[in-house]
Formats: sequence, structure tokens, C-alpha cells
Amino acid sequence: MFAERVDNGKSHWRGPLTKRGEFFVPPVALDRASGVPLHRQVYLQIARAIREGATHHAARLPSTRVMARLLRVSRNTVLAAYDELAADGLVRGERGSGMRVWHGALFPETSLMALRGVIRAAGYPARVLPAEDPDGNPLYLRF
Repeated sequence: MFAERVDNGKSHWRGPLTKRGEFFVPPVALDRASGVPLHRQVYLQIARAIREGATHHAARLPSTRVMARLLRVSRNTVLAAYDELAADGLVRGERGSGMRVWHGALFPETSLMALRGVIRAAGYPARVLPAEDPDGNPLYLRF
């Protein structure tokens, strides 16, 4: 986007001062007659688009207000969907720049067996035997 120099009586010119980056507006089609909550529908469709690679790493999602206006839903609906996306590690909130797509999972190729090996190597107990002392207080024997 280009800014044009306009004499507006100030020491600066009208136009964008910084380049914000590329927006990623995922295709979201809501079915209001469905039994699935709207925030869950928004989450599922954005998550699918991110996982299928429809965007690049660090692309910005629209603000919650803009997305709510686009979808004609409450801002709280979009906030709940964005929170779920963040909890799953698909987006990351950055102060001053909104939500960004985040493809960097903590363990990109994790499987249950790989995690079990990490847990055992860390000395975490694989088994716990619950018991009680003579006074009825719980005891947990880890082995």
C-alpha cells in the first residue's frame, strides 16, 4: 500500500507508518443450525487450514474484532476460538501484533512411545501404588 504526501498542517504525512505484514484470513463457513458451538466451528476450520499449510509461518490472523465482524458473531466467540488455537500451539499471541500462525510445535514428531522414553530417562515413576498409613492418610509409593 502506498501513502501519498498530503499537506495536512502537521509534520508528518498521511498514510501507513509501518508495514504490518501479511494477513491470513481463513475460509470459515458457519452452520448456525448445527449442534456444534460456533467457537468450536471457527476453531476447527482455522486449525484445518493451518495444518493443511494454507498459510506460511508467522502470518497474522485478523484481530478478534475484525474476525467477529466478518463472521457476524460475538467477539467472545472469536476469543474462545483463538484461545483454543493458542492452547494447541497453532497460533501465538504477541503483544502489539496480534495472533500469528505458529508451526513450531514443542515436539514436532512426538509419539506416545517417544514420550514414554523421555519420561523414563527423566526418572519419572512409571507406576504408583496408592496406600494408606494407619491414620488413614494417603501414601503413594513410586517405583
